[in-house]
Amino acid sequence: MATWEQTLIEAAKEAALHSYSPYSNFAVGAALLSENGTVITGCNVENASYGLTMCAERGAIQTAIAKGYTAFKAIAIVGLKSNPCMPCGACRQVMLEFDIPQILLEDEAGHIISYTMDEMLPHSFGPKDLE
Repeated sequence: MATWEQTLIEAAKEAALHSYSPYSNFAVGAALLSENGTVITGCNVENASYGLTMCAERGAIQTAIAKGYTAFKAIAIVGLKSNPCMPCGACRQVMLEFDIPQILLEDEAGHIISYTMDEMLPHSFGPKDLE
């Protein structure tokens, strides 16, 4: 029987299959687990104007917020070409904003690696700094 972590990684892989990445050919999927157990996915969507490209992680978070989810347990991130697929700095900052406590990645051998937000973005600037 699959663990919830494996299930979340598989959801991220499925999302990556929907990636629109004609320029980099680097498909990424993300699966976000809400506090109530709902899984919301996202994939990267590239644009000819590269700055308008949307990462999978931010896409999943934006979709979740649009659907009314604001509390999360974890996010899984998978690249179809290269793993582990570490989130970019912008995605790390957005994940910090929504206090996602666990970031799951898969290595080349298929093992799940778990990181905390503090490990992903140490010495960060976030909402608490504005209080």
